[in-house]
Amino acid sequence: FKRTLLIDLDGVLNTYVGGYQADFIPPIREGAKEFLIALEPNFELKLFTTRPPELAQKWLEDNKISHLFSEVTNIKKPAWLLIDDRCLTFDGNYDNLTEKIANFTPWYKNH
Repeated sequence: FKRTLLIDLDGVLNTYVGGYQADFIPPIREGAKEFLIALEPNFELKLFTTRPPELAQKWLEDNKISHLFSEVTNIKKPAWLLIDDRCLTFDGNYDNLTEKIANFTPWYKNH
């Protein structure tokens, strides 16, 4: 039994830092391929993206990593973990969640 990881494309696996282009996916991020290769024996990897699935699939193929993923989806599928550059971890406390939402910025805007 492999646990599922739902991994976002933009800002996680590629060099996206804003400026979305509908017909272009930025290059693969340094270290991403090795990261995925290390995960794949122990996890089922699913690519999560709002981009057209055909474009995302071609990007995976061009980067020679399509064989590591069982699926490309734009639906939040059941998963053990979601890896995304635009999310917050809910810690059971609503008291400070509104402040976290108001102050949120993706990691690449903090560097």
